[in-house]
Amino acid sequence: MLQLNYIRENRDAVIERLAVKNFKDVELIDEVIALDESRRKIQNESDAIAAEANAAAKQIGDLMRQGKKEEAEAVKSKSSGYKEQVKELTEKLAEVEQTLQDKIVQLPNLPHTSVPTGVSADDNEVVLEHGVVPTLAEEALSHWELLSKYDIVDLELGVKVTGAGFPVYKGKGARLQRALINFFLDQAVEAGYNEVQVPLLVNEASAFATGQLPDKEGQMYHVGGDDFYLIPTAEVPVTNLYRDTIVKEEQFPIKHCAYTPCFRREAGSYGAHVRGLNRLHQFDKVETVQLVHPDKSYEVLEEMSAYIQGLLQQLELPYRVLRLCGGDMSFTSALTYDMEVFSAAQQRWLEVSSVSNFETYQSNRLKVRFKNENGKMQFAHTLNGSALALPRIVASILENNQTEKGIRIPAVLVPYTGFEWID
Repeated sequence: MLQLNYIRENRDAVIERLAVKNFKDVELIDEVIALDESRRKIQNESDAIAAEANAAAKQIGDLMRQGKKEEAEAVKSKSSGYKEQVKELTEKLAEVEQTLQDKIVQLPNLPHTSVPTGVSADDNEVVLEHGVVPTLAEEALSHWELLSKYDIVDLELGVKVTGAGFPVYKGKGARLQRALINFFLDQAVEAGYNEVQVPLLVNEASAFATGQLPDKEGQMYHVGGDDFYLIPTAEVPVTNLYRDTIVKEEQFPIKHCAYTPCFRREAGSYGAHVRGLNRLHQFDKVETVQLVHPDKSYEVLEEMSAYIQGLLQQLELPYRVLRLCGGDMSFTSALTYDMEVFSAAQQRWLEVSSVSNFETYQSNRLKVRFKNENGKMQFAHTLNGSALALPRIVASILENNQTEKGIRIPAVLVPYTGFEWID
């Protein structure tokens, strides 16, 4: 959530920056400013009347102590309406504040000045490419064909048990999945992240605090009886560990990692781009989250990007890094890098990670603050990065490492899998 004082004092700059995200509803911005002005006016009026009421009460007390009962009664009669006026203004203030809240949450985060303009993924900026794209034999198979050939993931069995997008991992497929999770967690802990296990369902307050609500209701699974949401990413529960918290400046950076299954509806997509493991409703992911001092957040963003790239290098996967354009960024992000691995059999890039800086957008909703060296309260900056999401990593490992002998497991994973080949 954007900060009101910044919107009020920098209206034109807000309009200019949000235009990079193709947000053109200037009327909404002006409504927010007008509502804020109305809120402050009502608050000032209420405070003034309350001050008059307090002064009158003091005056009545003084007069009564002096034995001036008639004068005290006159003041009391004059001030009798103060209480009702304050009540009316309090009700009016609550109504305006609720309307203001409903409006301001419709404003996306301001993109960083380095974010390129654009309307879709085609306009994203390639920051770097790493590794050599493998050349496969003409008869090379797609990962969904390999899943069936080696009987390591059963997509149809998942349809039977639940529905499309809920695969069943079997044998070496299940062990590869577990190996990747443990590898990613071990690497994160070695990099200084504190591992946590968190709930897979969150309440509405948590979903709101990290920006999933009211922006992404359609992508989330809702448990109606309890009004809970299945998490789309561990970012939601992990970041909410610090909701309504004042942290100490010396605690920065606060670093957590977590493994969770993730649940996203992802409805309405068909074709080869969503076949196999390319897009699932339930998938495994290791997430990294940091809460940092505002002065350090973009330095930390680059560090997180480099860390995730290091994982891809260890897995021997060719990848590229994209800086997302305004039209392809999330509602909550100020700057996002996507990491994509090259799928040799599909001959296309697959997104496997996003690392984002939200600046104060989440922390304003979370109310996670710290006192700076001058004793002034400030919002922390929050960041998160997938490190990594498993389905497309598995798809790329299978496709890129297929040989006549079978599928070669990257050397770094062998101590975790206990086998070198899927055959």
